[in-house]
Amino acid sequence: MSTLIVLMPPRDPAVHSQEWQLPELPFLLLDRAGNTQRAGRAALALLPRASLTVLLIAARDLLTVTAAVPPLKGPRLRQALPNVVEDQLIQDPQTCHLALDPQALADGRHTIAAIDRGWFRFLVEGFRTAGHRNLRAVPVARCLPPVQPEAVGDGADPAAGAGGAVASGAPGASGPSGRSSAPLASAAGPLVACVFGPVMTTAPAALLGADATVQTMPAGGATALELAIVRGAYEQGLAVPADGVAATLAALAGDALITLYTLTGLPGEPSGAAATPSAARRPVAESPVAARPPGMAPPTDRLTSTPLTFEALAQRALACRFDLCQFEFAAQPWRLDRATLHRLRVPIALVAASLAVAIVGANVQWLMLARQRDAITTQMTEMLLNTFPKTTVVLDPASQMTRQLQLLRAAAGQPSPDDFLALADGLARSLGPLPANGIAALDYRDRHLEVTFKPGVHVDAELATRLARHGLTGTADSSTGKWTIRSAS
Repeated sequence: MSTLIVLMPPRDPAVHSQEWQLPELPFLLLDRAGNTQRAGRAALALLPRASLTVLLIAARDLLTVTAAVPPLKGPRLRQALPNVVEDQLIQDPQTCHLALDPQALADGRHTIAAIDRGWFRFLVEGFRTAGHRNLRAVPVARCLPPVQPEAVGDGADPAAGAGGAVASGAPGASGPSGRSSAPLASAAGPLVACVFGPVMTTAPAALLGADATVQTMPAGGATALELAIVRGAYEQGLAVPADGVAATLAALAGDALITLYTLTGLPGEPSGAAATPSAARRPVAESPVAARPPGMAPPTDRLTSTPLTFEALAQRALACRFDLCQFEFAAQPWRLDRATLHRLRVPIALVAASLAVAIVGANVQWLMLARQRDAITTQMTEMLLNTFPKTTVVLDPASQMTRQLQLLRAAAGQPSPDDFLALADGLARSLGPLPANGIAALDYRDRHLEVTFKPGVHVDAELATRLARHGLTGTADSSTGKWTIRSAS
């Protein structure tokens, strides 16, 4: 089964939903064994087809919260989730698509991801219209490598002194609920971040000029970089200037350990040092957390970055079990949309034409057989009336002809094959090794002979064969042992 992994751009809040346009998307096509077949950038309509399509949803489009979820399933769970996260959202929960992480946290609570319902429907329906039926959507922040326990160091407390606000000049893009990154700054634990490069925008190309993929910050025109941050159960996406990445991470991490990755190997990314500024390529703290006084931010000039290839990110996306396509966005193979009907128009037309030909052919053959039956019935009626002119009513020519022939045979003194004498004579000739005095009773009724043998007489299996040689058929009743003998003609 081939798999297509596509990195999605974040939603631009300044662009109206009617003007949303997806740029050329970076993708990676894997075969059944997980080996890379193709990699590149392509428009939505030109993406290669695969058995499974995985969408990497930008961290800036998602807001993750933790809450205690009642033990419900299906439509009842969907109705209950807005009430569960209502106090943690500014936007109306009914306008957000809420997805539940199936794996509970250590304290029994669950992670709930919120995304703008209109934007998520735009992405899902766009891919399904393009022919990608088996669709999954996973948060890109869930695909980042976790913090290694040995990286914290002996005696270090990754949860100590967590705090701090977003640095000035490093604006954080809020999620679908309008929440800022304050929960991320107040969370405990090491901070994992990844720079995904320049922000891809969904604004129309006419509004951006020649470069329709790179978004700039409002102040100073600096290139905006897409930043995904994970801390504990919280995930956040930010769009920060290229020279403000280190300061933003230091403000969010406090005195906790920072692990920053830089996405490399992205299909179609620009080459050269200008593509990824040096300030954005400095993530993973070199010095242990315990070496710094409590409350002191990590030295931003001593941060280094760890490269994270797009192929490794895609491989981790396959292992992610948090699928955002839930409830009304869940895959429903039995539903036929317009794109599927368009692809199946030729097979459907062939099936309809085959059914029409079969129905017409069956009716034509029935008409031909009906005419042949009427002709044979007319011929038999004429033969009956010519042979027996005194017949006044003809209902069944075949049975009436048989009855008249039997009456003529009886009038001439010739026995009928199903008379008692003919049946008894054939039975006597077919007894073979059976003794003649082994018959207890002979009953003749309805033109057949019923034979009852005496107890102790063993009837061999060849009796039916001997009866057939003399023009008779015999069947035995397994419960009573009585034989019924008829004329084979």
